[in-house]
Amino acid sequence: MTLDQLRIFVAVAERGHMTKAAELLGISQSAASAAIRSLEQQHGVQLFNRVGRNIELAQTGRRFLPEAKAVLERAAAAHNVLEHVSQTITGSLSIAASQTIASYWLPRRLASFHEAYPAVRLSVTIGNTRQVENNVLDGTADFGLVEGRTDSDILRRAKVDVDRLMLVVAHSHPEIAEVSQGHPDIRELRWIIRECGSGTREVLEDLARREGISFANLRIFLVLPSNEAVRQAVEAGAGATIISELVVARAVAEGSLRSVSIDLPKRDFAMITHRDRQASLAQMALKAHLGTKAGEPVQG
Repeated sequence: MTLDQLRIFVAVAERGHMTKAAELLGISQSAASAAIRSLEQQHGVQLFNRVGRNIELAQTGRRFLPEAKAVLERAAAAHNVLEHVSQTITGSLSIAASQTIASYWLPRRLASFHEAYPAVRLSVTIGNTRQVENNVLDGTADFGLVEGRTDSDILRRAKVDVDRLMLVVAHSHPEIAEVSQGHPDIRELRWIIRECGSGTREVLEDLARREGISFANLRIFLVLPSNEAVRQAVEAGAGATIISELVVARAVAEGSLRSVSIDLPKRDFAMITHRDRQASLAQMALKAHLGTKAGEPVQG
């Protein structure tokens, strides 16, 4: 039994899919299948039931899963000890980041981190705030970067920067009625928003709550899964949205979008980590690096 076999077994067990697990680990589907088959043959057990083209954990596999995960966690802890002893910052880091951060805030910071720590391999997955939170909770990501609220009380959360939100419409959009100076009537706007779980959608939900308006009573015209899709739909004149300045600053400067005056609070960009998992030297180095870069101007 090897650590590689255990990693493959855990990945397949958690995803319930051989190909998806292989893609996550960066190996071929045949290599993943061979590792599972070898592990079963070595010990004369069946870890998975093959149901048609799908697989599911057998009873033996369900009993083995927590033990396999425990061995991998101990191996990671032992690796961290050796890192601390040698003070050599190496290894790999998996980062889950919400769309605004991953597309506009993070890339330059990761590039400068790589210059400082070239032996550390980085991988980034992108999702909305809720997906990033789940990735950190289940260990798929070493840590996450989000702009929305997180719910779990077993996550540590630290602010790394702040983000300015804007209400924007197409340049050709008619003038917007106001309920008072600087307070547009959000009930009259046709909204284009992100999906549930998105930090950007959360901002509009909060605004409606502050205005005493039910979110369900807003004129939601279109729900889209990415900031770029939202921006393009607004530019095409489909409606209004509230979105990060990082996403629309260039379009506003070029005149395809128009900013509408409204009082919106800034929101935090936050790093989230699991409080029960020991950080490696590489993780601590990246945390420190992102924290020191927080005050630098970012251009979208």
